[in-house]
Amino acid sequence: MIDIKLIRENPELVKENIKKKFQDHKLELVDKVLELDKESREISLKGDNLRANRNKLSDQIGVLIREGKKEEAEKTKNKVKEINEELTEIEKKEEEYKTEINNIMMRIPNIMHESVPIGKDDSENVEVEKFGEPVVPSYEIPYHTDIMESFSGIDLDSAREVAGNGFYYLTGDIARLHSALLSYARDFMINKGFTYCIPPFMIRSNVVTGVMSFEEMDAMMYKIEGEDLYLIGTSEHSMIGKFKGKTLDSDKLPYTMTSYSPCFRKEKGSHGIEERGVYRIHQFEKQEMIVVCEPEDSYDWYNKMWSYTVELFRSLDIPVRTLECCSGDLADLKSKSVDVEAWSPRQQKYFEVGSCSNLTDAQSRRLGIRIKKKGEKQSYYAHTLNNTVIAPPRMLIAFLENNYQEDGSVTIPKVLRPYMGGMEKLTKC
Repeated sequence: MIDIKLIRENPELVKENIKKKFQDHKLELVDKVLELDKESREISLKGDNLRANRNKLSDQIGVLIREGKKEEAEKTKNKVKEINEELTEIEKKEEEYKTEINNIMMRIPNIMHESVPIGKDDSENVEVEKFGEPVVPSYEIPYHTDIMESFSGIDLDSAREVAGNGFYYLTGDIARLHSALLSYARDFMINKGFTYCIPPFMIRSNVVTGVMSFEEMDAMMYKIEGEDLYLIGTSEHSMIGKFKGKTLDSDKLPYTMTSYSPCFRKEKGSHGIEERGVYRIHQFEKQEMIVVCEPEDSYDWYNKMWSYTVELFRSLDIPVRTLECCSGDLADLKSKSVDVEAWSPRQQKYFEVGSCSNLTDAQSRRLGIRIKKKGEKQSYYAHTLNNTVIAPPRMLIAFLENNYQEDGSVTIPKVLRPYMGGMEKLTKC
């Protein structure tokens, strides 16, 4: 959510930002906010004047009583009563205006960073840099579930019977590899100075609306029937929610945290979930990182965060590239975002395995996350960032394809062997 002062002072900048995101249907929201804000401030001024008058009359009542002017005192009391009745209506309207303005403000996109490329959708995202040489071996790389099945490592049929499409059973060495990747990612981030955390896997609605747009919420979140709880789509949601309503000591910033969680997503509008694959699924596990920091430090952290993901993937012999998200592919709360994509030797193309985003103060305004410097009265909003470390099984697909050998085995890179009991490769059952 942006600062309403920006709309008051520079509505055209806000409208231009909306146009660059190809959301022209939201242009009217800016004018609506300006109209409501004007009316709200007018009625608030009226309320302030009435309160001042009420206080003045209340002071007069005591004087009149002491002077023995009981009749005049009663008339003044009646005037105060009338003012109180009028104030009750005004305060009700003030609250109505506040709620309506807030609901509209929640739908107006965050201001994008000036470097964001302009484009309508993800097809116009821009490649930034490649890391590692993408290799296409002379032998065929099987489909990822075929590789897993060769190790007796996946059971999709039973999962469909138990939960439907978009779920899976991982077993044996593949399940162990899945857990090993998460453990390695956890320790990798701890060694970068991040604090490890396991957060709640459900959050309340006032946290959901604080961390994401209504459109994302509808497309992603599963609601717990009969309760004000949602299953998280990523641990970033509950990790940022941890700071809700808090004023943070600037001396303790930044907060750098890495978290593990299962994640649950509807994948609404995903054009169907591939029957045999585990690329787009309803349930997966993830290692995430978040940063809460001073506004002036957020883009330094942004560059550090995506570079950590690149470094981790390269340590596992997986070529990756970074892709700058264009304006039309940028979620409303994000100011700037970059996807990390892994090389698929089977498909001979890159595919998304993670995303790093700077949300500037959009989340902190919604959640009331503020910073205060020692000795200063004024507080200000923090900046928040999030980034995927790894998200198996999608990351597992990249790992298996890039480490698959001609004899059907899968090489285990040196950094991962301690998490696999010293195992150097997976061999077929």
